[in-house]
Amino acid sequence: MIRSLEVTNFLESQNHPLRKEIEELRNVILSSNKHLAENIKWNAPNYCFGNEDRITMKIQPVASNIQLIFHRGAKKKEQPKERLIANKNKILIWKENDRAIIAFKNSKEIESAKAELKTIINEWIIASQS
Repeated sequence: MIRSLEVTNFLESQNHPLRKEIEELRNVILSSNKHLAENIKWNAPNYCFGNEDRITMKIQPVASNIQLIFHRGAKKKEQPKERLIANKNKILIWKENDRAIIAFKNSKEIESAKAELKTIINEWIIASQS
C-alpha cells in the first residue's frame, strides 16, 4: 500500500473534522487493490487504476459524512444499459448506471462496511475498464 505524500500534505492543510475517517477510508481503498494510485482531484483524495480515475472522495464542503464517488473518469461516456456492478448490500446509491456513491458518517460505518467496500472497489475496477 503506497500512500501519496501529495494527498497526506493536502489533508494536513485542511484541518478536516472527519480526518480520522478519511484516513480509514484511504487505508481501505489502498489496501483493496495494489494497482490503485492516489492523487488529488477536485480538492479531494482520488484513486486511479491504469491512469484512469475510478474513485473520488467528496470531503468538501465539510458535511456530516464523507462520500466515495465511483465513476469512469472525468469525461462523459455512453451510459451502459445496466449498472456496472451488482448492488447486493444496497450500500451503493446509484446516480447513473456508471456512477454511484457510498456515504460514511463515522468509523463504525466504515469498519462494518470494510469487507463489502473492498469487494465493490475491485468489482468497480474490473467493470469500469470496458
